[in-house]
Amino acid sequence: MNSCKSLIRTSISSFGLVPRSIPSSSITFISVRTLSPLSLLPPNPCIGTARRTFRSTTFSQFNGAAAALSPESFTEESPKDTVKELLTTNRVEASRSMMKMERRSILSDGEGDCRGSWFPYEDRFRCGEVHLSSREVLEAVTPHMMEERRDRFRRVVENRSYSVCLVVEGLSDFGNISAAFRSADALGIQSVHVVSCDSSKRYNGNRHVSMGAEKWLDIEFWDTPKECFNALKSRGYRIATTHLGMDTVSIYDMDWSCPTAIVVGNEGSGISDEALELSDLCCSIPMNGMVDSFNVSVAAGILMHHAVSDRITRLGSHGDLSESEKDILTAEFSLRHSRSSLSIAYEFAKRKQNSTSF
Repeated sequence: MNSCKSLIRTSISSFGLVPRSIPSSSITFISVRTLSPLSLLPPNPCIGTARRTFRSTTFSQFNGAAAALSPESFTEESPKDTVKELLTTNRVEASRSMMKMERRSILSDGEGDCRGSWFPYEDRFRCGEVHLSSREVLEAVTPHMMEERRDRFRRVVENRSYSVCLVVEGLSDFGNISAAFRSADALGIQSVHVVSCDSSKRYNGNRHVSMGAEKWLDIEFWDTPKECFNALKSRGYRIATTHLGMDTVSIYDMDWSCPTAIVVGNEGSGISDEALELSDLCCSIPMNGMVDSFNVSVAAGILMHHAVSDRITRLGSHGDLSESEKDILTAEFSLRHSRSSLSIAYEFAKRKQNSTSF
């Protein structure tokens, strides 16, 4: 027993340890940044664990001709689009970067190929030399999305409409623009237009209160009211500018079942003379207090809310997309969902191309 105790008390330093050198080539260091919980799980065909590198690029042309797409053209490390970045970027490039499905062509003089109710997308997503339909996009992307997100897309698309759109002209405060975007998204108004008369110094400020609403809206950018209004009129919209005057119509006396573009103006000077001259009517919100106007983002929210409420009363619902249009918009949302969605769609298109080549 004593000998056992003596053995236990023996210092480890008494053991003969021979230092061994390990070739550096046999050691692999793993960066903590690249370590993911998914990498510790066994392979699962429903979970993609391969690392992909993407870089933001153009997916669809503003004039309807889509650019080629490759998986190398995105990066997960790219910063997310913000309202400030959108509004200070070239308007064509900004529209291209947001919208994925191919768009219907709109000519520069404002005359488009639309007939009847306006819907901006073709049932086509271009991946290089291959085109995917909305059904194919959904077949590729939706299995990689959570059921809650798929249900959310279905509910949102069911209540979306292009029959009412919002136009903001010459706003100088990012906070007001962001708030208007957020209200449009919350009320089911999919189309928003931004008009700026001086692109070199059109926006100041740094408040962002959109809560990411700009990601899900169709935002188009215009240099002048004439350019914007011509395009909207060619799509079948009437132009309703908000203005205080003798000839204005109360928003409560308007029939909002007619496709209408609501125009709100600058925080200080209001609607420009050019926009007033080109508009089809002027409308106003009745005021019962000492002040004669609302904050511009508040006014935009009230106008859109009343338009949606009136449409529900007259038509039974605000959402008015056909089943095929719902599929296309759902595919559009699925592609905007994450940058990995674009990679998944591209891989699906590559498999489709390989299968047809045999």
